[in-house]
Amino acid sequence: MTSKGNCPLKFKLLAKCSVTKARVGVINLLHSDVSTPVFMPVGTKGSMKGLLQQQLYALNCEIMLSNTYHLGLKPGIETLKKAGGLHKFMNWSRSLLTDSGGFQMVSLLKLAEITENGVKFQTPYSNDDAELTLTPEHSIEIQNAIGADIAMQLDDVVKTTTRGPRVEEAMHRTVRWLDRCLKAHSRDSEQSVFPIVQGGLEPDLRRTCTQLLTERACRGFAVGGLSGGESKSEFWPVVRLCAELLPEDKPRYLMGVGFAADLVVCVALGIDMFDCVFPTRTARFGCALVRSGQLNLKQKTFAKDLRPIDETCLCSTCKSYTRAYLHHIVTLEPVACSILTVHNVAFQLRLMSEIREAIVKDDFPNFIRNFMKEHFAGRDVPQWIVDALKSVNVEL
Repeated sequence: MTSKGNCPLKFKLLAKCSVTKARVGVINLLHSDVSTPVFMPVGTKGSMKGLLQQQLYALNCEIMLSNTYHLGLKPGIETLKKAGGLHKFMNWSRSLLTDSGGFQMVSLLKLAEITENGVKFQTPYSNDDAELTLTPEHSIEIQNAIGADIAMQLDDVVKTTTRGPRVEEAMHRTVRWLDRCLKAHSRDSEQSVFPIVQGGLEPDLRRTCTQLLTERACRGFAVGGLSGGESKSEFWPVVRLCAELLPEDKPRYLMGVGFAADLVVCVALGIDMFDCVFPTRTARFGCALVRSGQLNLKQKTFAKDLRPIDETCLCSTCKSYTRAYLHHIVTLEPVACSILTVHNVAFQLRLMSEIREAIVKDDFPNFIRNFMKEHFAGRDVPQWIVDALKSVNVEL
């Protein structure tokens, strides 16, 4: 861990792809250095479903996510303060990023009432009519108590498929809420607040939002409001536009993206940070991630398959268990979730490591072509991927 003086986040670019917009860097945070591009596994309530913190260390996970909304409800601010923050509470010494609770405006929309003041939720944990009002100030108060290295601003989030005045309203409100978040932030020497670019699928709104947000003195920026039901052909131009508009010398975080092909494409478009529940969630359904996609280990075809999930993978799962054994226990024995989650997180982290290595060697375009050939073996590469990569000079 590097000494940072009074600055809790420093970002250094180490290499750039000579063809695409991809880059390799390191984010120096108080709890750990984070190599980028990075995939951040999600431990919503301060716990990775299926994994112990010791297993995350063994996988060389440098940073993980938790959620402000859920932690603010349980265990709550007072418990987190008494524990000395989430790092100590969950026994995690590396870096943390906290989502502000904005996503719950979409995922829990039926329980939410959104106004200029903030968002009022009917809490899903209570049997009565208990409510939680999450304002920009309260979101930051919770995140200050959590003590995450990176804290996200509370943003006004709408479904990606929403059109019309509500999208512009949410974009401008997000900027106003950022100012309230920054004013309320009480631990600037220890935590960094990231603004979130909103604006739906409207390029002009994204440009306006990016311009307004980058006028504020922030150490990194996020792209939000995507991966919410829009088509991939609508998704990638927004990612490319935001990456181009955001500062070169600060990390760029694309929220909620975790499919392997999406990660490869969005790195090529200039994104540095990603998160998604996908690798842990799909493990609970008995699916293992491999270069060609997923293996549904519930299928009978694996009943007598004595190979590991991936013969090239060095994770403890692939060293210790066969596909046949996993077929025997998936979705039946609780330990199967842990065994598969180890592999799936290892797969994501290994993919990012290979991407970084290819960029440093200035061989990323060849890496992309080889990856897509293997990932879509026997199938056509989706047109959106062809188009997105062509926009950064990679022909498949």
